[in-house]
Amino acid sequence: MRYRELAKRLRDLGCEYVRPGAGSHRIWWNPALDRYTTIPDWGHKDIKPGTLRRILRDLGISRREFGPIK
Repeated sequence: MRYRELAKRLRDLGCEYVRPGAGSHRIWWNPALDRYTTIPDWGHKDIKPGTLRRILRDLGISRREFGPIK
């Protein structure tokens, strides 16, 4: 899954982009749980499944709520 697809799905779940992070990373916030995470934006490269699981855990989103991980 690439950053753009992840960002769209996070917005659909109520998360918000906050600001750029260090280098090619972006800071996101889940206002429902007041939880933050950093997401890499590598453009054309896929985010690894383990990194994606960690992002969801940081934001307090269950894998069932998020849907299938490609």
